[in-house]
Amino acid sequence: MSKAYDTIYIDGAWTAPSSTETIDVVDPGTEQVVATVPQCTPADVDLAVAAARRAFPGWAATAPAERAALLTKARDLLAERTDAMAEVITEDMGAPAWLASRVQVGLPLTVLASYIALAEEFPWEEQAGTSLVVREPVGVVGAITPWNYPLHQITNKLAPALIAGCTVVVKASEVAPQAAHLFFEILHDAGFPPGVVNLVSGTGPVVGEAIASHPDVDMVSFTGSTRAGTRVSELASATIKRVALELGGKSANVILPGTDLDKAVRAGVDGAFRNSGQTCSALTRMLVHRDDLPRAVELATAAAEASAQRLGPLVNATQFERVRGYIAKGLAEGATLATGGAELPEGVEVGYHVRPTVFTDVTPEMTIAREEIFGPVLSIMAYDTEEEAERIANDTPYGLSGAVWAPTQEAAVAFARRLRTGQVEINGGAFNPIAPFGGYKQSGNGRELGRHGLEEYLEVKALQF
Repeated sequence: MSKAYDTIYIDGAWTAPSSTETIDVVDPGTEQVVATVPQCTPADVDLAVAAARRAFPGWAATAPAERAALLTKARDLLAERTDAMAEVITEDMGAPAWLASRVQVGLPLTVLASYIALAEEFPWEEQAGTSLVVREPVGVVGAITPWNYPLHQITNKLAPALIAGCTVVVKASEVAPQAAHLFFEILHDAGFPPGVVNLVSGTGPVVGEAIASHPDVDMVSFTGSTRAGTRVSELASATIKRVALELGGKSANVILPGTDLDKAVRAGVDGAFRNSGQTCSALTRMLVHRDDLPRAVELATAAAEASAQRLGPLVNATQFERVRGYIAKGLAEGATLATGGAELPEGVEVGYHVRPTVFTDVTPEMTIAREEIFGPVLSIMAYDTEEEAERIANDTPYGLSGAVWAPTQEAAVAFARRLRTGQVEINGGAFNPIAPFGGYKQSGNGRELGRHGLEEYLEVKALQF
């Protein structure tokens, strides 16, 4: 039996929306409706923003330590409800149980802890010559979040905004909304004052656009496609509100000669297929020296085929058909299929599953080398010189992430400095939840996580003496 979420969270209470229309939530593993959520209207956004505006002065005046104490309660409650949260994330967007628990919930717990600690460490005031520089909350924040990491992307925005002293209106993705509803139950139980956190649901063209264009929203933070981010920027510009965008990516994994090829390729396949490839920072272009190409393709094929049992389905029918269309286009444009393809995996009759797919003989002008696919599709590209590798890696409208493998750390760092991207993994370096995350070029502007993520939600004022 599907669950009916028939309220939204405004001004400290679960409230009936202005419309009775609902949106179906489909389990991508079973293709069955598992829940419904309200299709909100701009009138609901108006109420949520008004509540956030009323709550802002009091919350902004609250000491950072008090804000952190409430966030600590929320984190503790989330830790207690990890299994329940992981279950709804699996239902909504298909993440396997191990990934839903370890990453989809585990990472938000780490992010929350990092901002709780930062509340005490951050320099809220500092002296600059004869001036006192103070940092103050930007105001009411509209947070528009995606479906691929449905809880993590909320905590990435909510935690720093709350520690900064902002009040927030969240629009969770209508594709995977259950995590947001459960998290707001947690925020309510933690005791946040009315109006500090608010939740509306609905589609981007209706609810997202109402938030982005709202005159009483001081800042909008958006994660999603570059196309949608462009629209958010357009709407926000009418009121000169601050905009933070975390958008698409087509990240290069550059493997330089002399590297442990086995280790680099296997890690690269994992970096491409993480979350079934539904990750904006996925390492979807693997660049290898031409002499290493045959062995790299062999290793990548084996790693991709071994990963099949660990991947969940794609999020919905639209994404399923989109990814299959890219696979067909890759073949049509002359790429060689090393493994995978557009057919359903063997033995699968239901669910939006795509075979882990590896292409070789991919050239920089091919569609699969240029456009974000958002599925388990890896393009392997050959180069002859480091200069060519650098040119191919940077020949993209995106610049979100990347990776470099080299025989020495020094050589990898030297190459990484030449990449036009916001983050680079060095010889398999692990993701760091307190390092800034964000993109160059059409991958967005602004940064999330750590101190840099907190600064996005702060204004700077100089008191002159």
